[in-house]
Amino acid sequence: MLALIAGRGQLPVNVYHQATGAGEEVLVCALDGIDTDLPVDIRFRIEKLGGLLKTLRKRGVTRVCLVGGIDRPKVSLAALDAATLPLLPRVRAALSKGDDGALREVIAILEDKGFEVVAAHDLVPDALPASGVLAGPAPTPDIERDAAKGAVVAAGLSALDIGQACVIRGGQVVAVEAQPGTDWMLRSLAEGEAVGGILYKAPKSGQDRRADLPVIGPETVRNAIAAQLAAIVIEAGGVMILDLATCRAEADSAGLTIWVRG
Repeated sequence: MLALIAGRGQLPVNVYHQATGAGEEVLVCALDGIDTDLPVDIRFRIEKLGGLLKTLRKRGVTRVCLVGGIDRPKVSLAALDAATLPLLPRVRAALSKGDDGALREVIAILEDKGFEVVAAHDLVPDALPASGVLAGPAPTPDIERDAAKGAVVAAGLSALDIGQACVIRGGQVVAVEAQPGTDWMLRSLAEGEAVGGILYKAPKSGQDRRADLPVIGPETVRNAIAAQLAAIVIEAGGVMILDLATCRAEADSAGLTIWVRG
């Protein structure tokens, strides 16, 4: 059986339907306070993580997929259960790290307890497109130049475990992604008068790709159009696209390039 530790967004829904459509039994789990568009079988608190893992084992779960956006939970020592107490140092260490470091520790805990951790893109392989231009005009020399700069900036962001995206315009860094996310970053640019530039998005260097792989979707395309960007550039094999048909149609209509850069 597969357990989805589900967060916000469309990706958990896609993973759920792909897995159940393939005949797999899926148990949906979610942290308290996290809204997900799936029917939740088990709600839990981070203080009860040990108890949750015992429950999953009793229910026959052998594989776990971490998918969707969540907020960092606060830990109350008074709420710890006996099964989580031995994990407390590791939970605290995870919460003290950046996103990638935290997810690595959570994955390690799951594996130590005997679960196989599977990536969302392994369950929905069509979400990872091949290299090439998916929509809009072919990349211009300006787009290619900005993409090269975006790759350098993204590598710098990953070294600091900050974000996975940036906006480059005319060779200059206009914005970088932080905790509020890519769509918030793009919306912050929508009222400006500047035209052109790119959104560049890639996974963090060396990150464990079984969790937190970057995602774009129709909302990202709409926000990029509103920000008057010329292109969305994503790293081949490192960024998932949700509802590709809609993304293509809206980008083509607006003349926005979507380039999977190899």
